[in-house]
Amino acid sequence: LTTTLTGLEYFVCCRLLETDSKSLRSVNGSRRNSGSSLVSSSSASSNLSHLEEDSWILWGRIVNEWEDVHKKKEKQIKELVRKGIPHHFRAIVWQLLCTAQSMPIKDQYSELLKMTSPCEKLIRRDIARTYPEHDFFKEKDSLGQEVLFNVMKAYSLVDREVGYCQGSAFIVGLLLMQMPEEEAFCVFVKLMQDYRLRELFKPSMAELGLCMYQFEYMIQEQLPELYVHFQSQSFHTSMYASSWFLTIFLTTFPLPIATRIFDIFMSEGLEIVFRVGLAVLQMNQAELMQLDMEGMLQHFQKVIPHQFDNGPDKLIQASYQVKYNAKKMKKLEKEYTTIKTKEMEEQVEIKVSMTQQCKSSQRQSFLDLSSTALKRKLCPKGQVTRAQEAEENYLIKRELATIKQQSDEAITKLEQAENTIRELQQQQWCSSRYSEDFVLQLEKELVQARLSEAESHCALKEMQDKVLEMEKRNSSLPDENNVARLQEELIAVKLREAEALMGLKELKQQVKDLEEHWQRHLARTAGRWKDPSRKNTVNELQDELMTIRLREAESQANLKEMKQRMMEMETQNHVNSNHLRRAEQEVTSLQGKVQYLSAQNKGLLAQLSEAKRKQAETECKNKEEVMAVRLREADSIAAVAELQQHIAELEIQKEEGKIQGQLNNSDSNQYIRELKDQIAELNDEVTVLADYEKLLQFKGMTFFHGNIFFT
Repeated sequence: LTTTLTGLEYFVCCRLLETDSKSLRSVNGSRRNSGSSLVSSSSASSNLSHLEEDSWILWGRIVNEWEDVHKKKEKQIKELVRKGIPHHFRAIVWQLLCTAQSMPIKDQYSELLKMTSPCEKLIRRDIARTYPEHDFFKEKDSLGQEVLFNVMKAYSLVDREVGYCQGSAFIVGLLLMQMPEEEAFCVFVKLMQDYRLRELFKPSMAELGLCMYQFEYMIQEQLPELYVHFQSQSFHTSMYASSWFLTIFLTTFPLPIATRIFDIFMSEGLEIVFRVGLAVLQMNQAELMQLDMEGMLQHFQKVIPHQFDNGPDKLIQASYQVKYNAKKMKKLEKEYTTIKTKEMEEQVEIKVSMTQQCKSSQRQSFLDLSSTALKRKLCPKGQVTRAQEAEENYLIKRELATIKQQSDEAITKLEQAENTIRELQQQQWCSSRYSEDFVLQLEKELVQARLSEAESHCALKEMQDKVLEMEKRNSSLPDENNVARLQEELIAVKLREAEALMGLKELKQQVKDLEEHWQRHLARTAGRWKDPSRKNTVNELQDELMTIRLREAESQANLKEMKQRMMEMETQNHVNSNHLRRAEQEVTSLQGKVQYLSAQNKGLLAQLSEAKRKQAETECKNKEEVMAVRLREADSIAAVAELQQHIAELEIQKEEGKIQGQLNNSDSNQYIRELKDQIAELNDEVTVLADYEKLLQFKGMTFFHGNIFFT
């Protein structure tokens, strides 16, 4: 069997194991009926090999019939997982436990690897720190490091809120030791979604704070003496237990023990972390009670990881003797959320009051400056009378009084908030089992935290200004790579200078020796002609030796000089090559900027052409609408003229009827009444048309101007 087998291949292998082990089961006498329990105890006389074969057969049946077995025998499967999953079954069993065997995201894995992630540099930096002593990961750019990088990069693209967190690489590394990278990616996604790991690895790490709160309560309840010792030494829970929850003990214990704990984590979740952590503290309580904070840190780092090298069974048995109440954990979770929400609200109120106070002080200083500036400007010129000056001073004083009142209100709100904080803390302290010394220590820490928070708020603007100044200075300075190169050049030049000084010292010593020899030679040659003839040969030989030494010193001096010149030329060449490299880097950066600006320019030109096209279309629409308005106006004017002509004709007919007397008195009154009614109706129509004409003119003008200004 290999770790890369698929589920179907596992099933086939398990079937073969079942058929091959029938004879062995008949010899051992431990029959398993189809209706009997899956978890059956082996006989006391069976040896270790028989137990291993039985476990293989049992896990093969479980994997083959997972859907039915998992529903009906969930408790028995949990007991089997606590006893340990066989190594070759871990990959498929982990996938079945977290239901990650058929996830649609597996098909997207190859596409995710083609994309670029903003977390790639961080992942590359931390890969060498993940299992540095394991053969699969210890070599640089090995297969293990490459697949670990692929899985972490793919998840950072899937979940951009979490991105990448350093502790998650250990979990992914353990998965990659058991299965291929695609399956490890699916299992890791499932763990982040369903096992509370996503909340643990978020940038805020709110879930980690909740776990620390719950674990600290369990220590206080079950190990009160150790809890008091931790508090007296200021040994906080996060100093030793945060890595337990973030890596599921993978960075604490050796891999065989951590893998057994991870088996139970896949089956039961984070509960096993609470249990194992408290069991470790129970087993080390006597030693920890005698140590200070540094000693306890050393004990957690060096002693505890090697306590269970013989096997994890003792630790797992002790962990399941720990009291764990799920309802109490839910209650603690609600308490923690209420405490955090109250703290957030108080922080918001304090920040608001602080900002209001800062704004009021700034406004007050601004008003003071403006009043002084007005006095300087207006008083010498004599442009303002004393009454105006008094009025302005009165207004400024009134604004100052309102600002002071606002600042006083902000101060009172701050005091009220601090009082409420104290009351809440006193209530919390009364309900808990804190000692008096620890209460005083917490009060001091609270006061210091408030003071530091206020100072940090006041100094924030100054720090931002300093940061801006430092960024401007850093922009003018060369970058870190160039500084490193310049430092290397400086070191090389200093080394060459030291070598040249050593050579100069040697030459000086040789010159000194030659001068001594020359003085001796002169002393000998002074009485050369007085000596007998037998000594002349010796003197000649000494002269030749002296000349040879002089030539040798001369040649050594020339050699040293040539070496010095060669070193100078090499340094000059190195400096020139560095200058050329920097120039090439600047040229490439400038080319990149030019390309970026050209692309930006093309985009702007396209936007400009599109805006011109839209403007032309709107102008055409405006012209068409203006022409339509004018046509309607002409039609209305023609209709009004026709109506006026009709009224004039009716008036003429009326006058003619009166003059001629053709109408009777009875009929004339009725006829006149009808004519008056018609005239009144026509006048009403004329007024309506006139109003409509004005409305059309007004709409046409406003629409035209509106399009000019607002298209």
